[in-house]
Amino acid sequence: MGTQRNGFKKESYILSVDVGTTSIRCHVYDKEAKVEGPAPLRRTGIPFHNFITWQDRRAAELAKSWNRSCTMKAVHGVMKVLYFLSRQKRCMAASLIVFSHQHVTLRLVWVLDHYKQIRQAVSEGNCCFGTIDTWLLFKLTKGHVHATDYSNASATGFFDTYQMCWSEFLCSMVSLPLSILPTVENTNHDFGSTDISIFGEPIPIRSLMADQQAAMFGECCFDVGDVKITMGTGTFMDIHTGCKPHTSIAGLYPLVGWKFGAEVVYLAEGNAADTGTAIKWAQELNLFEDVKETSDLADSVPDSDGVCFVPSFSGLQAPMNDPKACASFMGLKPSTTKCHLVRAILESIVFRNKQLYETMLRETQIPVTKIRVDGGVSSNDFVMQLTADLFGRKVARPDHCEMSCLGAAYVAGLAVGFWKSKEELKKLQSTDKVFLPQRPRKDQDYHSLLHSWERALKRSMNCFQHGLKIIISRFCEFLIRITSSRTALSEIDCDTTGPDDANAWMVEAKSSRAEKNPA
Repeated sequence: MGTQRNGFKKESYILSVDVGTTSIRCHVYDKEAKVEGPAPLRRTGIPFHNFITWQDRRAAELAKSWNRSCTMKAVHGVMKVLYFLSRQKRCMAASLIVFSHQHVTLRLVWVLDHYKQIRQAVSEGNCCFGTIDTWLLFKLTKGHVHATDYSNASATGFFDTYQMCWSEFLCSMVSLPLSILPTVENTNHDFGSTDISIFGEPIPIRSLMADQQAAMFGECCFDVGDVKITMGTGTFMDIHTGCKPHTSIAGLYPLVGWKFGAEVVYLAEGNAADTGTAIKWAQELNLFEDVKETSDLADSVPDSDGVCFVPSFSGLQAPMNDPKACASFMGLKPSTTKCHLVRAILESIVFRNKQLYETMLRETQIPVTKIRVDGGVSSNDFVMQLTADLFGRKVARPDHCEMSCLGAAYVAGLAVGFWKSKEELKKLQSTDKVFLPQRPRKDQDYHSLLHSWERALKRSMNCFQHGLKIIISRFCEFLIRITSSRTALSEIDCDTTGPDDANAWMVEAKSSRAEKNPA
């Protein structure tokens, strides 16, 4: 992207767009990787269906159904046998695979199941699918390019990171047509140029990159063992695993970090869905007015007074992997203040970080070389310091938090020669603050609270199913009370297991009343 100034000098910049869960950012970077200013982005067109974000749960029952199906059990069994015979990690990965509502492609399956118009368009060859990057590329090129890159494809749940292609096997399992999926290209591929009608002149598009992989690149995590933690709407913890994908049994996700020609970098990722979500929820409850207050509020009390918060509005991810877990406060008492509540919320974010970090260390067996933390929540000093204390390692926070934008810009800049090498990028890296473990015995100090929090975590798991039983049981008791004054009913067992049992009971109750009161 070049600009003409005073008719004499043409300067070049890199324009980068980051489309997140709650906002869209567009930055223009100069040679020093400094933000020159925001830039506009114009999009047109009518999609078949609205975007469905990664926190959306409408495909949860579909995922549950598939994971419990005989087909999935057969796949797991066959792949375990093949792994025993071949010792290929690809077979081991297939023996552990489960569907998740967080996988974008499973949400596509849900859409195809529920919208006849889209199914018809697919059958007529008049429908194409893509994640946000594919959509923007399609619109910026006026429909000429339908593509994605390896980092985005690997995050869908239907991409084979071992064979580096869409998984025909998984797609055929759920009747997902390969014809609607985008072409997968290198991260620094020449994707064409923007249509001249959008910006007044064509601008080359030289990188597409998934959110967390872009943040990893923006943090210059180029070496094996480098760790990046992004704390935004959710927490995403990624570790550079080298040139081979990691096979996880605890729920870490193997991702393609980026692919430049023959160079392929893999990451292992764990996530917690409700980080910024929990803080925003607390703000809506008027626990504080400005998010910047939370660090001081938490520090204003010596501890959380025994209060534990479980941040699971969207279930619990690795290593618990329970989509039915609920968010909860436990340990409330008359002495509890809003400061204790805020501290408990911030502590819960760090406790989930610690869970992910320990799972990552245990599974990958890769020595951690450095930890960089970004995202909006990283501006909270209480969270950052406690993370350093519980990890027992220094953690660094960059000058600005928009690492995804910067990472995509870095890739495009390298592709066109704007920057020459990764070493040059490392020299441009700036750090706002480094947090060191200040209290060597902090982990011991938090041992009791961590234990209490883990117990609260377990009590919050599988909550929706258990809660349904309680509701039905109490509803039965209520019906018994209101009918007992009018007629005598035989003893009824209210230890039900689902809505069908409640319906059966209500039919029995009505029949009993009809027999005793024929009039």
